[in-house]
Amino acid sequence: MFSSLLEAARNSPFKAPIAKCEESSSESKHLVPTRNIQAAAVNPGEACEFGSLHYFALCGVGGILSCGTTHTFVVPLDLVKCRLQVDPAKYKNLFNGFKVTVAEEGARGLAKRWAPTAYGYSAQGLFKFGLYEVFKVYYADLLGEENAYLWRTGLFLAASASAEFFADIALAPFEAAKVKIQTTPGFANTMREAMPKMYGEEGITAFYKGLVPLWMRQIPYTMMKFACFERTVELLYKHVVPKPRSDCTKAEQLVVTFAAGYIAGVFCAVVSHPADVVVSKLNQAKGSSAVDIIKKLGFMGMWNGLGPRIIMIGTLTALQWFIYDGVKVALSIPRPPPMQIPESLKAKLGVTE
Repeated sequence: MFSSLLEAARNSPFKAPIAKCEESSSESKHLVPTRNIQAAAVNPGEACEFGSLHYFALCGVGGILSCGTTHTFVVPLDLVKCRLQVDPAKYKNLFNGFKVTVAEEGARGLAKRWAPTAYGYSAQGLFKFGLYEVFKVYYADLLGEENAYLWRTGLFLAASASAEFFADIALAPFEAAKVKIQTTPGFANTMREAMPKMYGEEGITAFYKGLVPLWMRQIPYTMMKFACFERTVELLYKHVVPKPRSDCTKAEQLVVTFAAGYIAGVFCAVVSHPADVVVSKLNQAKGSSAVDIIKKLGFMGMWNGLGPRIIMIGTLTALQWFIYDGVKVALSIPRPPPMQIPESLKAKLGVTE
């Protein structure tokens, strides 16, 4: 399995540029077209070869730092958002939600469930970003260079959905504990207190009863997050940034990353919000199913808390991509540019530029 993955990485259209060997003679120097090789096993200044197991592992580390830190940072906003979703009569809007929470529980109440958030989203980030890079390379190899470029949006959607499927299995127990602490007053104050209590009341199903709604929320969110980001980066460099990516400094590239991440985050929030409301209500209401919750909420009820979530997810997604790309810069992980149209496809389409 690993050998086939490494071979796919070597053939991937996402890899570093290809160089041709140069043959020298006393009479002339010319390129040898049959001896195409990668510029180097590990390009100068990079910590690892693109597509190697080391590369995927470092991407996973970037995912841990990206998701774990950002989700923990917005714990107060997420707490109020969840309470708006499950009890709109008490928590009337975002500012009222903060006011009521601080009045009842003090400022420390806003930090409730930071531990399940930190652990859960770190685990999710490891799989989300690490496996996204794996599946992106693998699916690109299955499609071939030309089709990978032509169908690149579908490729990004498929790779991100595949990665998120596994990421949510890692996240689900922590997410269940987090929502239980947030939305059930007096149940528990910490993850260590909540998890044994949940297991004692409902068994292992307490941690995974929200997995399907979690998939419903996170998979569309992640598909939008990755595909929209990839295509937005491509469009920004093509139509907005006044110079080629190769001429931009790393700081300038990170600014583009942040802007593309925020744009992607707004779309993510809207696409995944109804399922997010269902997950929050499901973990609050013991014994209810997702269908029961949807019937009870109605169409309009599933949009409670959308405003705070757009603010939260837009900022969150932008910061995640910024941190992830920043980790790649800091650790000297290969950062290939957006996909370019293959020369063979240019010839077929008659593209001259």
